[in-house]
Amino acid sequence: MNKLEQLKKMTTVVADTGDLSAIRRYQPVDATTNPSLLLKVASDSQYRHFLERAIQWSSVDQVDRIDDIADRLAVLIGAEIVTIVPGRVSTEVSAGLSFDSAATADKARKLVELYEEIGVARDRVLIKIAATWEGIRAAERLEKEGIQCNLTLLFGFGQAQACADAGVFLISPFVGRIYDWHRTATGRDYTGADDPGVQSVSRIYHYYKQHGFNTVVMGASFRNTGQIEALAGCDRLTISPQLLDELSQAAGELPMALSPGAVTSKDPERRLDETRFRWELNADAMATEKLAEGIRKFHDDELALKKLLAELC
Repeated sequence: MNKLEQLKKMTTVVADTGDLSAIRRYQPVDATTNPSLLLKVASDSQYRHFLERAIQWSSVDQVDRIDDIADRLAVLIGAEIVTIVPGRVSTEVSAGLSFDSAATADKARKLVELYEEIGVARDRVLIKIAATWEGIRAAERLEKEGIQCNLTLLFGFGQAQACADAGVFLISPFVGRIYDWHRTATGRDYTGADDPGVQSVSRIYHYYKQHGFNTVVMGASFRNTGQIEALAGCDRLTISPQLLDELSQAAGELPMALSPGAVTSKDPERRLDETRFRWELNADAMATEKLAEGIRKFHDDELALKKLLAELC
Protein backbone atom coordinates (compact mmCIF):
# COMPACT_ATOMS: atom_id res chain seq x y z
CA MET A 1 0.00 0.00 0.00
CA ASN A 2 1.09 3.56 -0.58
CA LYS A 3 1.24 5.94 2.38
CA LEU A 4 -2.16 7.50 1.70
CA GLU A 5 -3.79 4.07 1.77
CA GLN A 6 -1.99 3.26 5.03
CA LEU A 7 -2.99 6.60 6.54
CA LYS A 8 -6.65 5.98 5.75
CA LYS A 9 -6.52 2.80 7.85
CA MET A 10 -5.60 4.70 11.01
CA THR A 11 -6.92 8.26 10.48
CA THR A 12 -10.04 9.74 8.91
CA VAL A 13 -8.74 11.64 5.88
CA VAL A 14 -10.49 14.91 5.01
CA ALA A 15 -9.97 16.88 1.80
CA ASP A 16 -8.95 20.48 2.43
CA THR A 17 -10.36 21.90 -0.79
CA GLY A 18 -13.46 23.10 -2.59
CA ASP A 19 -12.20 21.56 -5.84
CA LEU A 20 -14.84 18.95 -6.64
CA SER A 21 -12.62 17.06 -9.09
CA ALA A 22 -9.92 16.65 -6.44
CA ILE A 23 -12.47 15.38 -3.91
CA ARG A 24 -13.70 12.80 -6.43
CA ARG A 25 -10.14 11.75 -7.20
CA TYR A 26 -8.95 11.13 -3.63
CA GLN A 27 -12.23 9.92 -2.08
CA PRO A 28 -11.85 11.36 1.43
CA VAL A 29 -14.44 10.70 4.13
CA ASP A 30 -15.12 14.41 4.74
CA ALA A 31 -14.24 17.71 3.11
CA THR A 32 -13.69 21.16 4.53
CA THR A 33 -13.85 24.57 2.87
CA ASN A 34 -13.03 28.12 3.95
CA PRO A 35 -13.44 31.62 2.46
CA SER A 36 -10.09 31.39 0.65
CA LEU A 37 -11.06 28.11 -1.00
CA LEU A 38 -14.53 29.42 -1.92
CA LEU A 39 -12.98 32.48 -3.56
CA LYS A 40 -10.71 30.22 -5.59
CA VAL A 41 -13.66 28.10 -6.70
CA ALA A 42 -15.80 31.15 -7.50
CA SER A 43 -13.01 32.55 -9.69
CA ASP A 44 -12.83 29.32 -11.74
CA SER A 45 -15.01 29.38 -14.86
CA GLN A 46 -15.84 25.67 -14.56
CA TYR A 47 -17.77 26.41 -11.36
CA ARG A 48 -19.56 29.53 -12.64
CA HIS A 49 -22.89 27.69 -12.62
CA PHE A 50 -22.77 27.61 -8.80
CA LEU A 51 -22.51 31.39 -8.77
CA GLU A 52 -25.45 31.70 -11.14
CA ARG A 53 -27.57 29.33 -9.07
CA ALA A 54 -26.75 31.21 -5.85
CA ILE A 55 -27.81 34.49 -7.45
CA GLN A 56 -31.06 32.98 -8.72
CA TRP A 57 -31.78 31.35 -5.36
CA SER A 58 -31.47 34.64 -3.47
CA SER A 59 -34.42 37.04 -3.47
CA VAL A 60 -33.82 40.40 -5.12
CA ASP A 61 -35.61 41.97 -2.15
CA GLN A 62 -33.21 40.36 0.34
CA VAL A 63 -31.56 42.80 2.73
CA ASP A 64 -27.76 42.51 2.42
CA ARG A 65 -28.29 40.43 -0.72
CA ILE A 66 -24.59 40.01 -1.50
CA ASP A 67 -24.02 38.46 1.92
CA ASP A 68 -26.99 36.20 1.28
CA ILE A 69 -25.68 35.11 -2.11
CA ALA A 70 -22.29 34.32 -0.55
CA ASP A 71 -24.01 32.12 2.06
CA ARG A 72 -26.02 30.33 -0.62
CA LEU A 73 -22.93 29.81 -2.77
CA ALA A 74 -21.13 28.17 0.17
CA VAL A 75 -24.14 25.93 0.78
CA LEU A 76 -24.50 24.95 -2.89
CA ILE A 77 -20.85 23.94 -3.08
CA GLY A 78 -21.16 22.13 0.24
CA ALA A 79 -24.28 20.33 -0.98
CA GLU A 80 -22.40 19.16 -4.06
CA ILE A 81 -19.54 17.93 -1.88
CA VAL A 82 -21.85 15.77 0.25
CA THR A 83 -22.95 13.95 -2.91
CA ILE A 84 -19.31 12.86 -3.27
CA VAL A 85 -18.10 12.18 0.29
CA PRO A 86 -19.78 9.70 2.65
CA GLY A 87 -19.29 11.98 5.66
CA ARG A 88 -19.57 15.71 6.26
CA VAL A 89 -18.68 19.04 4.78
CA SER A 90 -17.47 21.95 6.92
CA THR A 91 -18.90 25.35 6.00
CA GLU A 92 -17.48 28.47 7.59
CA VAL A 93 -19.24 31.35 9.31
CA SER A 94 -18.06 34.79 8.19
CA ALA A 95 -14.74 35.77 9.77
CA GLY A 96 -16.21 39.23 10.29
CA LEU A 97 -18.42 37.73 13.02
CA SER A 98 -15.51 36.23 14.98
CA PHE A 99 -16.04 38.51 17.98
CA ASP A 100 -19.85 38.45 18.02
CA SER A 101 -21.23 35.33 19.66
CA ALA A 102 -24.92 35.99 18.95
CA ALA A 103 -24.34 36.90 15.30
CA THR A 104 -22.14 33.82 14.81
CA ALA A 105 -24.87 31.56 16.19
CA ASP A 106 -27.50 33.24 14.00
CA LYS A 107 -25.36 32.79 10.88
CA ALA A 108 -24.76 29.13 11.74
CA ARG A 109 -28.50 28.55 12.08
CA LYS A 110 -29.10 30.23 8.73
CA LEU A 111 -26.52 28.04 6.99
CA VAL A 112 -28.05 24.89 8.44
CA GLU A 113 -31.52 26.04 7.38
CA LEU A 114 -30.27 26.66 3.84
CA TYR A 115 -28.77 23.19 3.73
CA GLU A 116 -32.01 21.66 4.96
CA GLU A 117 -33.98 23.68 2.41
CA ILE A 118 -32.19 21.85 -0.41
CA GLY A 119 -32.36 18.46 1.27
CA VAL A 120 -29.04 18.21 3.13
CA ALA A 121 -29.52 17.06 6.73
CA ARG A 122 -27.67 18.86 9.49
CA ASP A 123 -25.83 15.68 10.43
CA ARG A 124 -23.93 15.99 7.13
CA VAL A 125 -22.68 19.49 7.99
CA LEU A 126 -20.17 20.98 10.41
CA ILE A 127 -20.24 24.73 10.99
CA LYS A 128 -16.74 26.21 11.04
CA ILE A 129 -16.20 28.97 13.59
CA ALA A 130 -13.03 30.81 14.58
CA ALA A 131 -11.79 29.69 18.02
CA THR A 132 -12.13 33.08 19.69
CA TRP A 133 -13.78 33.27 23.11
CA GLU A 134 -16.95 34.52 21.40
CA GLY A 135 -16.79 31.80 18.77
CA ILE A 136 -16.39 29.07 21.37
CA ARG A 137 -19.38 30.38 23.32
CA ALA A 138 -21.47 30.39 20.13
CA ALA A 139 -20.40 26.83 19.39
CA GLU A 140 -21.31 25.72 22.91
CA ARG A 141 -24.83 27.06 22.37
CA LEU A 142 -25.13 25.54 18.90
CA GLU A 143 -23.98 22.10 20.03
CA LYS A 144 -26.84 22.06 22.55
CA GLU A 145 -29.22 22.82 19.66
CA GLY A 146 -27.94 19.88 17.63
CA ILE A 147 -25.73 21.93 15.29
CA GLN A 148 -22.25 20.45 15.43
CA CYS A 149 -19.22 22.67 14.98
CA ASN A 150 -15.65 22.69 13.71
CA LEU A 151 -13.57 25.25 15.64
CA THR A 152 -10.92 26.58 13.30
CA LEU A 153 -7.95 28.97 13.43
CA LEU A 154 -6.78 27.13 16.52
CA PHE A 155 -3.15 27.75 17.47
CA GLY A 156 -2.91 27.79 21.27
CA PHE A 157 -3.37 25.08 23.87
CA GLY A 158 -5.78 27.29 25.84
CA GLN A 159 -8.05 27.47 22.78
CA ALA A 160 -8.10 23.68 22.66
CA GLN A 161 -8.90 23.42 26.37
CA ALA A 162 -11.77 25.88 26.08
CA CYS A 163 -13.19 24.03 23.06
CA ALA A 164 -13.19 20.75 24.96
CA ASP A 165 -14.84 22.42 27.95
CA ALA A 166 -17.57 23.74 25.62
CA GLY A 167 -18.21 20.27 24.22
CA VAL A 168 -17.59 21.19 20.59
CA PHE A 169 -17.61 18.34 18.10
CA LEU A 170 -14.27 19.02 16.40
CA ILE A 171 -11.24 21.32 16.41
CA SER A 172 -8.80 22.13 13.60
CA PRO A 173 -5.31 22.99 14.94
CA PHE A 174 -3.28 24.66 12.16
CA VAL A 175 -0.02 22.72 11.98
CA GLY A 176 1.54 24.56 9.05
CA ARG A 177 0.90 28.07 10.29
CA ILE A 178 2.40 27.24 13.68
CA TYR A 179 5.44 25.84 11.86
CA ASP A 180 5.67 29.01 9.71
CA TRP A 181 5.70 31.29 12.74
CA HIS A 182 8.40 29.38 14.59
CA ARG A 183 10.59 29.00 11.51
CA THR A 184 10.43 32.76 10.94
CA ALA A 185 11.00 33.55 14.61
CA THR A 186 14.00 31.25 15.08
CA GLY A 187 15.49 30.92 11.59
CA ARG A 188 15.42 27.14 12.04
CA ASP A 189 13.72 24.47 10.00
CA TYR A 190 11.84 21.68 11.76
CA THR A 191 11.02 18.11 10.80
CA GLY A 192 9.03 15.23 12.23
CA ALA A 193 8.37 15.23 15.95
CA ASP A 194 10.54 18.35 16.41
CA ASP A 195 8.06 20.43 14.39
CA PRO A 196 6.23 22.89 16.73
CA GLY A 197 2.98 22.40 14.78
CA VAL A 198 3.22 18.64 15.15
CA GLN A 199 4.02 19.04 18.85
CA SER A 200 0.97 21.28 19.34
CA VAL A 201 -1.45 18.76 17.84
CA SER A 202 0.19 15.87 19.70
CA ARG A 203 -0.16 17.71 23.00
CA ILE A 204 -3.83 18.43 22.39
CA TYR A 205 -4.48 14.84 21.30
CA HIS A 206 -2.87 13.40 24.43
CA TYR A 207 -4.72 15.88 26.67
CA TYR A 208 -8.10 15.03 25.17
CA LYS A 209 -7.59 11.27 25.34
CA GLN A 210 -6.05 11.36 28.82
CA HIS A 211 -9.01 13.24 30.29
CA GLY A 212 -11.80 11.61 28.30
CA PHE A 213 -12.88 14.51 26.09
CA ASN A 214 -14.89 13.46 23.05
CA THR A 215 -13.92 16.46 20.92
CA VAL A 216 -12.34 15.28 17.65
CA VAL A 217 -8.81 16.49 16.85
CA MET A 218 -8.30 17.24 13.16
CA GLY A 219 -4.85 18.50 12.22
CA ALA A 220 -4.97 21.07 9.40
CA SER A 221 -2.89 23.45 7.27
CA PHE A 222 0.01 21.15 6.43
CA ARG A 223 3.15 22.33 4.65
CA ASN A 224 4.64 18.92 3.83
CA THR A 225 3.93 15.22 4.07
CA GLY A 226 6.42 14.85 6.92
CA GLN A 227 4.05 16.76 9.19
CA ILE A 228 1.20 14.47 8.18
CA GLU A 229 3.23 11.32 8.74
CA ALA A 230 4.28 12.55 12.20
CA LEU A 231 0.56 12.76 13.13
CA ALA A 232 -0.56 9.44 11.62
CA GLY A 233 -3.24 8.04 13.93
CA CYS A 234 -4.70 11.44 14.83
CA ASP A 235 -8.52 11.36 14.80
CA ARG A 236 -8.70 13.24 11.49
CA LEU A 237 -6.33 15.10 9.19
CA THR A 238 -7.50 17.58 6.56
CA ILE A 239 -5.06 17.57 3.64
CA SER A 240 -4.68 19.59 0.44
CA PRO A 241 -4.92 17.84 -2.97
CA GLN A 242 -1.20 18.41 -3.61
CA LEU A 243 -0.18 16.60 -0.43
CA LEU A 244 -2.79 13.88 -0.95
CA ASP A 245 -1.18 13.27 -4.31
CA GLU A 246 2.31 13.12 -2.79
CA LEU A 247 1.14 10.60 -0.19
CA SER A 248 -0.51 8.48 -2.86
CA GLN A 249 2.81 8.32 -4.71
CA ALA A 250 4.90 7.55 -1.62
CA ALA A 251 6.00 4.01 -0.84
CA GLY A 252 7.30 2.59 2.43
CA GLU A 253 5.86 1.80 5.84
CA LEU A 254 3.87 4.48 7.67
CA PRO A 255 4.00 3.87 11.45
CA MET A 256 1.22 5.05 13.75
CA ALA A 257 2.43 8.09 15.68
CA LEU A 258 -0.68 8.72 17.80
CA SER A 259 -2.89 6.13 19.46
CA PRO A 260 -5.65 6.54 22.09
CA GLY A 261 -4.19 3.54 23.87
CA ALA A 262 -0.80 5.20 24.39
CA VAL A 263 -1.41 8.66 25.82
CA THR A 264 0.98 10.42 28.17
CA SER A 265 -0.42 13.88 28.84
CA LYS A 266 1.34 15.86 31.54
CA ASP A 267 -1.31 18.61 31.45
CA PRO A 268 -3.82 18.48 34.30
CA GLU A 269 -7.46 18.91 33.36
CA ARG A 270 -8.70 22.44 33.98
CA ARG A 271 -11.49 24.74 32.86
CA LEU A 272 -10.69 28.21 31.59
CA ASP A 273 -12.96 31.14 32.36
CA GLU A 274 -12.90 34.15 30.05
CA THR A 275 -10.18 35.95 31.99
CA ARG A 276 -7.85 32.94 32.02
CA PHE A 277 -8.58 32.17 28.36
CA ARG A 278 -7.69 35.68 27.25
CA TRP A 279 -4.56 35.69 29.42
CA GLU A 280 -3.38 32.33 28.05
CA LEU A 281 -3.93 33.53 24.50
CA ASN A 282 -2.20 36.85 25.14
CA ALA A 283 0.78 35.05 26.70
CA ASP A 284 1.26 33.00 23.52
CA ALA A 285 2.64 35.42 20.92
CA MET A 286 2.38 32.86 18.13
CA ALA A 287 -1.27 32.01 18.84
CA THR A 288 -2.23 35.67 19.23
CA GLU A 289 -0.58 36.73 15.99
CA LYS A 290 -1.71 33.78 13.88
CA LEU A 291 -5.32 33.95 15.09
CA ALA A 292 -5.54 37.66 14.26
CA GLU A 293 -3.79 37.16 10.93
CA GLY A 294 -6.06 34.24 10.00
CA ILE A 295 -9.23 36.20 10.74
CA ARG A 296 -7.97 39.14 8.67
CA LYS A 297 -7.01 36.91 5.75
CA PHE A 298 -10.33 35.06 5.67
CA HIS A 299 -12.17 38.39 5.96
CA ASP A 300 -10.18 39.84 3.04
CA ASP A 301 -11.08 36.82 0.91
CA GLU A 302 -14.74 37.17 1.90
CA LEU A 303 -14.67 40.79 0.73
CA ALA A 304 -13.05 39.76 -2.54
CA LEU A 305 -15.71 37.09 -3.05
CA LYS A 306 -18.51 39.55 -2.36
CA LYS A 307 -16.97 42.04 -4.80
CA LEU A 308 -17.00 39.33 -7.46
CA LEU A 309 -20.62 38.52 -6.67
CA ALA A 310 -21.63 42.18 -6.82
CA GLU A 311 -20.12 42.47 -10.29
CA LEU A 312 -22.26 39.55 -11.47
CA CYS A 313 -25.55 40.77 -10.00
